Amino acid sequence: VVCLVAYHIFFMLFVWSYWKTIFTLPMNPSKEFHLSYSDKESLEREPRGESQQEVLRRAAKDLPIYTRTMSGAIRYCDRCHLVKPDRCHHCSVCDKCILKMDHHCPWVNNCVGFSNYKFFLLFLAYSLLYCLFIAATDLQYFIKFWTNGLPDTQAKFHIMFLFFAAAMFSVSLSSLFGYHCWLVSKNKSTLEVFRAPIFRHRTDKNGFSLGFSKNLRQVFGDEKKYWLLPVFSSLGDGCSFPTCLVNQDPEQASTPGGKNESHLFPAKPLRDSQSHLLTDTPSWSETSGKAEKGKVGMSNPALTMENET
Repeated sequence: VVCLVAYHIFFMLFVWSYWKTIFTLPMNPSKEFHLSYSDKESLEREPRGESQQEVLRRAAKDLPIYTRTMSGAIRYCDRCHLVKPDRCHHCSVCDKCILKMDHHCPWVNNCVGFSNYKFFLLFLAYSLLYCLFIAATDLQYFIKFWTNGLPDTQAKFHIMFLFFAAAMFSVSLSSLFGYHCWLVSKNKSTLEVFRAPIFRHRTDKNGFSLGFSKNLRQVFGDEKKYWLLPVFSSLGDGCSFPTCLVNQDPEQASTPGGKNESHLFPAKPLRDSQSHLLTDTPSWSETSGKAEKGKVGMSNPALTMENET
């Protein structure tokens, strides 16, 4: 009875999280990041180069964007016709920009991003527990198979196949789940591991990391009662993210005459569910000694796309 109850709990949680991962639609950048009709016309008329960048700077002057392309240009998706928010990428399979895109997963036939990343993690966790439970409960019969302790029927081959399948999936799932747990602890996506985000002042692979506890809460939320359930509880709206960096560009430093240049892209306040991540504790482990507490910056979650496919 205990084994049956545990089996069905793991099975239901596995199916529930898998279902949510598959059928949760990826979130796209909000309308404020799309170019207006006049800006689109201006962009098409201008030759490629600095003149186009000037149009994009004008269109994005009020957007909370802090990351750039490798050349220092504003990230723009010429397929979706929008200024890409921070951590946003264009998926060539879905043919749209996805907020905080991690990767496109063929196993769920969906993009894994801001809207379903928690569900994807729980899917990996519960599928791993499901396979481990099956392998553990089947182990005694698997041993009897090799010691000729089972009746000579076709069922013993089913037992052997079941154990090997569960054990092999457990190995592959444990490595994948462990990798994504590390990503959560560092507040990174799979794409950001291969290409570190480039901020206006420098490239920083840990620019979005606020420390283990806050990184975990950014994905799973503040209410622990929802952490193990496939219900959406992630903090924020996918379009703005706190960052541990100081928002200071070299060209925005104080001039000799004491005149301070203003930021091209003024910071937009984060929602209450995210802003407290910057104030409820004095410092973060990864950034202690790098930034003063009063100069903590914030960055936005529009997905980057340098003509990525």
